[in-house]
Amino acid sequence: MSSIPHSLIEGQWPTALAPMQDVTSLPFMEVVAKRGAPDFFFTEFFRVHGNSRIDQDILLAITENPTDQPVFAQLIGENIEDLRRTVRDFAPYPIAGIDLNLGCPAPRVFKKNVGGGLLRSPEQILEILKMLRNEVSSLLTVKMRIGFEDDRFFQELLEVMNETKVDLLSLHARTVLGGYRSAPSYDHVKTAVRSVGCPVLLNGNVTSVESANKLRELTGSHGVMIGRSAIRNPWIFRQIRESQDGEEVFCPTLSDVYEYVVDLYDSIEKPEIEERKNVGRMKKFLNFVGLSVDAEGQFLHLMRRTQSKKDLFEVCAHYLLSEGREGQFYNLEPFDGLVARPSSESSYSTCQLG
Repeated sequence: MSSIPHSLIEGQWPTALAPMQDVTSLPFMEVVAKRGAPDFFFTEFFRVHGNSRIDQDILLAITENPTDQPVFAQLIGENIEDLRRTVRDFAPYPIAGIDLNLGCPAPRVFKKNVGGGLLRSPEQILEILKMLRNEVSSLLTVKMRIGFEDDRFFQELLEVMNETKVDLLSLHARTVLGGYRSAPSYDHVKTAVRSVGCPVLLNGNVTSVESANKLRELTGSHGVMIGRSAIRNPWIFRQIRESQDGEEVFCPTLSDVYEYVVDLYDSIEKPEIEERKNVGRMKKFLNFVGLSVDAEGQFLHLMRRTQSKKDLFEVCAHYLLSEGREGQFYNLEPFDGLVARPSSESSYSTCQLG
């Protein structure tokens, strides 16, 4: 069985695009890859239950992967036999491995005792991972948080990772109930790095190449996993690689951001649904992009109030292409005081932009 390399190239360390439901689909992977792919991709989660079958739309991220980078299939579920059946169903497909979701913080998910909800049951996780370890012929990885409401089971969970010989642990340094706005606990990442026998990817508030370097050095993690900041700055994986290579780090201009916005809209637009809904979905992404456009948050304010594609791109053109702006550099960190609120634009769960 293959293993995760402890260094891809001497002196370098890997990056991963975090799995985000309704985000990390094939179109978004393609958009990011054009601007510098991460070392690992993870799919949106495949829901596993008694009547589930492999979601063909999500499967496209694997079967039509436009990059040379490995793609892991993420599963979310709790029933051992259903998970076993699903893993076997993946046998014909070119996956890098199976990833178990133990981190989704959406209430409608954890109330079903899946995702982050399973962190309340270390014994159940142990049984699931034992089965997966026996069934998965490729790599077995886990994405989890440090606990559900607190860290009472954290050390026990790390022991489970060791007992089941997990190949890679992606650790989001918050609790499930801490959502995305509580302060990450990087000391827990340090503990995981010391305690588990597999590489650990740090996840949680990796906002830029500078923070990636600092947090990896602080925690000793094998690498970093980036979610929402890759929506805001799809060049972040390229920038991290350039930094590691000692090269000048690419800094996009606002006109580069406009090209990204156009590319993103074209990739996610579904002609069969009404324009207002396409615009609404695009605003979910722009809630993150807008964090680095202007310090006053006027782009966010106006963008959120648009209802048509025409109005949306008029706002984008004004703030990204108008005279005097197009050559300005895009801020590599979010501006202080601005908050993305994608859940206010639609009914999608907060888990989907984790």
